[in-house]
Amino acid sequence: MNGNGHHVNAPQALIVEARPKTYSIDIRVFVATIMATMVIAFGTGLMMGPTDARLALPVLSFLGIELPEVELPAAIKTEPMVGAMSTQSLMPPDSQARNSNSKSATYMVGEVSANGEIIIKNESADEVIIKQAKRTKTEHVATLGYKIRETHVNIDTPVLEGTGDVPHERDITYDHINNENGKNGGNIRDQTMPSGQHLLVDMKNLDAGFLNSEERLARAMQDSVIAGGLTMLSYHCHSLHPAGVSCVGVLLESHISFHTWPDEGVITLDMFTTSEKPLLPVLPSIKELFGIPRVNPETGEKEEVITVWSHELRGFRTEDARKVHHLDGNSDISKYVTSPLEVVYKEHVLNMKSEFSRIDIWDVKERDETPGYEDGLRLGLAPQDPRWFSYEYASPSRLLFLDGVLHMDNATDRVFHESLVHPAMFAHPSPKSVGILGGGDGGSLREVLKHKSVTDVTMVELDEKVVSVSKEYLPTISNCSDIVGSKSNCFDDDRLSLIFSDAFGYVKENFGVKGANGKFDVLVADLNQPENQDEYTNADTVNALVNSLTSMGVLAIYAGDAPMIVDPRADKGMHRNREALTRLLEANPEIASIFVYEDAQAGYADPKAFLVACRDASCRKQWYGQVDEINYRVYDRVQPTKSKKPALIQFDGATQRSYQVPPRAWESIYCRREPEPFECAYRGLDMTKELFEYYPGNEEKSAFVIRESKEGAENDAAVYATVDIPEGSYIMPSHFAASLEVSEDSAKESNSTVHTEGVGEADVLTDFVDYIYERGHSARDGSGKIYVEVGGSLAMRKSKDASEVNIRRWVPAHPDGRRPKYSPVYDRHRHSFDVFVVANRDIKAGEEIVKPEDLWDY
Repeated sequence: MNGNGHHVNAPQALIVEARPKTYSIDIRVFVATIMATMVIAFGTGLMMGPTDARLALPVLSFLGIELPEVELPAAIKTEPMVGAMSTQSLMPPDSQARNSNSKSATYMVGEVSANGEIIIKNESADEVIIKQAKRTKTEHVATLGYKIRETHVNIDTPVLEGTGDVPHERDITYDHINNENGKNGGNIRDQTMPSGQHLLVDMKNLDAGFLNSEERLARAMQDSVIAGGLTMLSYHCHSLHPAGVSCVGVLLESHISFHTWPDEGVITLDMFTTSEKPLLPVLPSIKELFGIPRVNPETGEKEEVITVWSHELRGFRTEDARKVHHLDGNSDISKYVTSPLEVVYKEHVLNMKSEFSRIDIWDVKERDETPGYEDGLRLGLAPQDPRWFSYEYASPSRLLFLDGVLHMDNATDRVFHESLVHPAMFAHPSPKSVGILGGGDGGSLREVLKHKSVTDVTMVELDEKVVSVSKEYLPTISNCSDIVGSKSNCFDDDRLSLIFSDAFGYVKENFGVKGANGKFDVLVADLNQPENQDEYTNADTVNALVNSLTSMGVLAIYAGDAPMIVDPRADKGMHRNREALTRLLEANPEIASIFVYEDAQAGYADPKAFLVACRDASCRKQWYGQVDEINYRVYDRVQPTKSKKPALIQFDGATQRSYQVPPRAWESIYCRREPEPFECAYRGLDMTKELFEYYPGNEEKSAFVIRESKEGAENDAAVYATVDIPEGSYIMPSHFAASLEVSEDSAKESNSTVHTEGVGEADVLTDFVDYIYERGHSARDGSGKIYVEVGGSLAMRKSKDASEVNIRRWVPAHPDGRRPKYSPVYDRHRHSFDVFVVANRDIKAGEEIVKPEDLWDY
């Protein structure tokens, strides 16, 4: 054996190298086979498929089939080759041979059968040589023509087209259309700005025959263009499968186009022009020309044509041009009427220009609008009646616009005017003389005349037309017929003096002199919002407004849109004028307090803001009245109605209560002033500070303990800390927050009752009154409330010695020594600012808690 364990002479196995089994083939044969297969497949497809004659003839010739030279029909010569379109004709009628040198020339003719087969015959023997069957339609790209038919486009039917039918001569040469002095009084096509107007119109319940007629629709399109004073250059209409028509008209000014659905009775149309000529006046003509109603097959009556439309100013106008255009996208008339398609009912009731403004009145209904309470009574709607859910049965709102700005909505005018007028009227103890600036619709006048105390009203309105239009088209707003003691129309009331003049001019002329005697107990500025009234930023004007008030007078101003919490600093954002007005009122030494509030029910898309300013601080007591207290004032001071219905539908004690606390956005915007107002540091409890509570009967949990006082002390008991208390920590917050709230009037009446002659001793009541005055303190907000401590804090000793005092008010006295005239922060945190206390230094365990004698003094 060798070293590997094998016998040396043993027979060895034959070793064979392993290789895969292969077949030899010539690559040239392989390529030839592939090419032959491709040629056969292509030829088969050519012979059997719907192949265009322009492709079929040369290929057939290449394959050895001799065909004569043909002159293809015009339909084929002009038809673009797209994919594999069906052949109209393969062979010509003449018999001239394509190749006269061919010995086997065969003269053929081709035809297309009714079922789409293409047949090629021998001309002499009438023998069928090639019969190309119509291929079954597939999803292949070659079936594009078929697919276009399926998607509602008819490419076979000839197009109806033509040039515009203009009944009047118009020079549309380049020089003329850009000539300011053209015969049409201006540019035909405005080239000064890249802008235009776009009108969208949707109509339904139209006649199917009309919607399926190219000729009638084309005529209506041309007539619409003529009615708009526009110039049509050309138009093109396509008849569609299985029904319908699409048309487009090219205008000198841009275009008009539409599409119809005859079975559904619907047409959608749009017209765009670059002309500055108003486009809305053509809308009635479009409604008339295209609004052919269909007949209801069940009733035999014509159905009502429903039209929904939208108008937009397009392109890029200068800011100055946008501001003066009443249909600009930022205008109210655009936002509320002309732009949204959701406004399904739009009726232009009045369009006129007075000496001072453009006046528009519209009746509108939105798609999601439903019948209101009065609609239900009028229609006798029962519960679950489906009409409750349809806008068709809702009464339209009538909107008054002045220069594109929404001035009033007759459906919600009572809410708006009650929100503007009554908070100020009830902030005065008994208003007799009232002034109204603006308010030509009569709404503010109506609300003022509801107060029994009013003896005279002076209204200053710029535009006499606004008054007359409102009386005629919006009679409900100035309707005083239900108010006891008033005339049928508020403008006829004997207490009214109506002056047609500029409101701010009147105020400056009569009260612009320093020291002028005030006339009005309440002055209501029912004018445009401050952002549209630059006069509100003029110090002389604002001071004149204040001077017009009596010593306890109240000023009410419509202040525009309510702010949003994300708004920038007020003097830099959209409400710069309102901020300027507010600061001017703050700076006026005659103003004692300013309030802001908002109402979301006033009939606008966004909540509306209002401002009230008072000359006397006692106004705060009226403003912060309790719900029941204000409800009593309403009952006592407002005239009853002849119908016995409530005189006010929005304002009452609960509504005023909501006005007392402005939403947080006001606070946030106010605190973005620079420098930041002092009180903004106290908008909420400091979450980094600890709360140290007192729990009677649980010394282990409590941070304080109450023990008997030292001999000779004023109090019978004293409060001691049981733990270390860091500076700034809150002391007994639950006990201070539970302070009893009593009105000064209640305390005064209780005290009077105790001391009334003939009334028996009332020890309990006497003790309670004494307790109020001994343990209570007046609120710093001037609201006329007394906060009476009722918890463990009663046991704290008072001291005049500042060295032993170790607690203070949470919110220190304002650096100015008084509360600001205007501060949403104080308005939002009145209670907490008047009750919480904190440690004014570190307090050690075992140390007595001592509060200053003047803890709640100003």
